[in-house]
Amino acid sequence: MGLRATWAAILLFLFFLSSPLPSSTVIAGGTGEDYVRPLPRKTLSLPSRPKRSSDPQQVHISLAGTQHMRITWVSDDEFSHSIVEYGTSPGEYTSSSQGESTFYKYLLYSSGKINHVVIGPLESNTTYFYRCGGQGSEFQFKTPPSEFPVTFSVVGDLGQTDWTKSTLDHISQCKYDVHLLPGDLSYADYQQHLWDSFGALVQPLASSRPWMVTEGNHEKESIVFFKSGFQAYNARWKMPYEESGSTSNLYYSFEVAGVHIIMLGSYSDYDENSDQYAWLKTDLARLDRERTPWLLVLLHVPWYNSNWAHQGEGKSMMTAMEPLLYAAGVDIFIAGHVHAYERMDRVYNGGLDPCGPLHITIGDGGNREGLAHRYYHPKPEWSVFREASFGHGELKIVNSTHAIWSWHRNDDDESVKSDEVWINSLASTGCIRENRPEYRKILMSP
Repeated sequence: MGLRATWAAILLFLFFLSSPLPSSTVIAGGTGEDYVRPLPRKTLSLPSRPKRSSDPQQVHISLAGTQHMRITWVSDDEFSHSIVEYGTSPGEYTSSSQGESTFYKYLLYSSGKINHVVIGPLESNTTYFYRCGGQGSEFQFKTPPSEFPVTFSVVGDLGQTDWTKSTLDHISQCKYDVHLLPGDLSYADYQQHLWDSFGALVQPLASSRPWMVTEGNHEKESIVFFKSGFQAYNARWKMPYEESGSTSNLYYSFEVAGVHIIMLGSYSDYDENSDQYAWLKTDLARLDRERTPWLLVLLHVPWYNSNWAHQGEGKSMMTAMEPLLYAAGVDIFIAGHVHAYERMDRVYNGGLDPCGPLHITIGDGGNREGLAHRYYHPKPEWSVFREASFGHGELKIVNSTHAIWSWHRNDDDESVKSDEVWINSLASTGCIRENRPEYRKILMSP
């Protein structure tokens, strides 16, 4: 067996170790809706390298604190500069910033030079033109607004299939300000070149609007005795964890207009003695709901889920953290992981609660593993709409009291709005005032 075949066999073995075993239990009437779904589609084959090694590639941007943006890109030229030139007119760069770079090795793979440069301060709701590394193509992005309305596109478990491309095409038609991704980005699963092709796939969108992501199980890529987890993810997708007082790139928070968004780590310790739990309490205690009347939480593993897939995986994290989030008055809780869509009512402690978060599962971006078709029957009282189809979500925060959520199914390459609901903020309903006296001890206890 040649060297290439040997490593292929090793990677295949590692992939099977990382993949969850299919359930042997079948639930009758497994689909949640009568919609007839199209067949699976093939994995895309994308070039991951530009013609010139010095050209910036895999460009994406993310919010990096108030009025700042982080520009990330990869270069195959180790002598290229970690610099971004930018301005408000094409080809006229009136400002520049220098940043940092990193790289990593994974078995026989060596990454390119991964650059992270923070630029700003920037004006809100403004288009900027920028160039990475002092050469190559010009890119542009639009900063989010500083006040309502603000719109988020949302999708999890993307991968790199034809369905992924269809989902991204539909998102590109959405007039959104920030993209939210609750885990499972590239589905590289130890094959590091797939991180490169994923970066190339999402660059048209991720270079023009900030992408805010958190980790999923497919980002872990750990190898016992050889590699700790999340090496590629942390190197390539640096989020504003330091800016939000976190010690880990796996959990952080940020604000857009009047919305405070917390990205939790399903695969980082979360019990009451963990750093993540302590950070979350501190972050919640600092909230000013007059300044940010909306509070969103995203993570990978859902806490409420009527699909057979991944049942109960989020239970221990929910037990530890749900009282904190309920005390703080979380409005909307978004997860991925389950390859289907489900919208739930406001729920807490296993039952309907008008002061609990509205839960959404949206792990249906287009990944190669396919859809999770089997649902529990009868449907739980808190499950409102569920369907095993690929698609994406759009969340428009209209003002301090009202938002509208819609889910758009991928249907033969057309974006079909299949679910829509208006949402009232808890800050406008009296829930937060009612909850705080009872639960203040939870947030303020040492």
